[in-house]
Amino acid sequence: MMIRHLFVASVALVAALAAPQPSPVAPDPDGKRPIDAAQEVFIAKMTWMEVRDAMRAGTDTVIIATGGIEQNGPYLVANKHGVVLQAMTESIARELGNALIAPIVDFVPEGDIKPPTVHMKYPSTVSVREETYRALLTDIVASYKTHGFRHIVLIGDSGGNQDGLKAVAGAQDESAKDGPRVSFIPEYYNYGEVGKFLEGHGIKQVPEGLHDDFGITAIMATVDPDSIRAKQRKKAGKFTINGINLAPLKTTQKWGRAIIKFRTDAAVTAIRLARK
Repeated sequence: MMIRHLFVASVALVAALAAPQPSPVAPDPDGKRPIDAAQEVFIAKMTWMEVRDAMRAGTDTVIIATGGIEQNGPYLVANKHGVVLQAMTESIARELGNALIAPIVDFVPEGDIKPPTVHMKYPSTVSVREETYRALLTDIVASYKTHGFRHIVLIGDSGGNQDGLKAVAGAQDESAKDGPRVSFIPEYYNYGEVGKFLEGHGIKQVPEGLHDDFGITAIMATVDPDSIRAKQRKKAGKFTINGINLAPLKTTQKWGRAIIKFRTDAAVTAIRLARK
């Protein structure tokens, strides 16, 4: 009996070893998701199965946003544009209702590297050559085309990003009638209009020579008050920007949410028009 049990166990072990084993780098593309999906729109915070299933359910737009790592005065973190884009891209994606957000592209042209020019004169800044920036964007766009997104949206939160975005979008092959559309949305970069919006509501800034302003600070405050160094500025009696008092913080955050909506409305309108 003992020998028989050992034989059966041996056969079962051999069969188990002979059966196809799951591959950690090549899972079944059609494998069933074993848990509920998170209600997320940032691709970097999603599992591949969540992205796949969102696309199967009708999500066919991806937003590729560029920011920058640069000097932003004494109060704002180097990832200023990235913080703004956390708020803006989520608001835009959720308003569209059929969009996900690619990992934000933080590495953009910020000036010559050697000898350093523009923001590269200051520590914290990371710059890439224009051709590097465009090549990176081109490969990111190609990746999302491969995955099957039908509308690929390019936006930039910094002025120096716009030409590269426009060029990459313009160079895409849209000759196939049913191919994916790649759209550069210049309407997103509307800080001039934001200034007019604020002035229309009684907030008139007096520039003090910093790479900073109330609109940007207010948006950042909704994401992370530490990114505008709120606590330290209050302690030092520096909780103002361009003549505008940032206290109480809740009021600044309320303005931030209003600006996010203002910018979201402009961007969503432009994205929907570009899709037609």
